[in-house]
Amino acid sequence: MGTENAMLAATLAEGTTVIRPAAQQPEVDDLIAFLQSMGAAVERTFPDTIEIEGRKRLRGAEHRVIPDRIEAGTFITAAAVTGGKITLQGASCDHLAAFISAADRVGVGIGCGADTIEVDGSGLGAGTYKATDIETAPYPGLATDLQPPTSVLLSQATGVSHVHEAIFEDRLEWLSEVRRMGATVEMPDAHHATIHGPAKLVGAEVEIGDLRAGASLILAALAAEGTTTIHGAHHVHRGYENIERKFLDLGANITSSAEGTTDTPS
Repeated sequence: MGTENAMLAATLAEGTTVIRPAAQQPEVDDLIAFLQSMGAAVERTFPDTIEIEGRKRLRGAEHRVIPDRIEAGTFITAAAVTGGKITLQGASCDHLAAFISAADRVGVGIGCGADTIEVDGSGLGAGTYKATDIETAPYPGLATDLQPPTSVLLSQATGVSHVHEAIFEDRLEWLSEVRRMGATVEMPDAHHATIHGPAKLVGAEVEIGDLRAGASLILAALAAEGTTTIHGAHHVHRGYENIERKFLDLGANITSSAEGTTDTPS
């Protein structure tokens, strides 16, 4: 967001602005394309450099926003940890290479179409999921936002997996909540976790600390036996549109309260 906000301000600023190091996520390039269609003089001149020549005004334009790769990864994981099969419409594998590579190493069946992703989680029931190691990194590496759902997936894989969270200091703290559900997780420091699987997850009362952790606790609850009560669901709502409705349409049993609590019976 720092790169995007600076870029937005620079489009109407006097003179030339150079942003370095600029974020390389596809969402940034999508914003560049949108601004260009509005008449902005903005260009990525090197992988980590964006140059903007300020304009006095911009014009209206029509633009189709790219698919949300983090939401796509969340629903891929949902199918994987429940042994389900789903098709994601309007989603692309192009921006999920590192995540799909990790899921493939685990044993999740993923088929990539032009704008669809087919997910086959039947390997879970067959006991073919295998442990693997992951490390978050700036794009095109594994997104830190996809580390929590990937960690839920690793809890269902046979063997010992290692997680290296290289971006944020506190991004692994949420794993203490998944431990309450039966996951076997060791966290020697703020950046590393060891996950032993497969774990038989059971329903529990847990607390959401942030957006991605919240979505991942829903995934764990869907894979768990019994009912899980998740407090702090408002965190999830700010990053996922109608997430409960989408899971309900897929056959999940979820109820929400006005206080931001989500009950998820397996």
